[in-house]
Amino acid sequence: MKRPLLVSLLVVAASLSEGARWTQKKTDVPRARISIYLVAPGRQLDFLRYWAAQEEVAKEAGVAPVQLYAHVEGDRWDYLLVRPITTPDQDARMDEIAERKGLKTGVPASLEFRALVASHTDTLVAGPTSPAAMVKAAQ
Repeated sequence: MKRPLLVSLLVVAASLSEGARWTQKKTDVPRARISIYLVAPGRQLDFLRYWAAQEEVAKEAGVAPVQLYAHVEGDRWDYLLVRPITTPDQDARMDEIAERKGLKTGVPASLEFRALVASHTDTLVAGPTSPAAMVKAAQ
């Protein structure tokens, strides 16, 4: 009974370590966060104002701006945002700037933002890149 459990744990550990090596491999492809939002009813303008304020903070901190895409037709979402992955130092700098501008940070900011959305998803991605670059990286 103990041996099958040990084997199972070793298989899980090996698969996790393999995944960690893959994600930690250095590449020239930048990383980004893609967020898809369904905005809470009646909060469209508030949502856009929130991101406009965040864009000003990021600009002052020297962080690349958010790319916003507005839904036109198709699946059920309102906005898709592509944002750079920031470092802890950049996050701290943006918090300093936001506080100076009178914006909320930390948990209060998180709660304020969540009142604006009905649902959202976040995905970390590598790109933009090309199919040819991905083939080269895979070989």
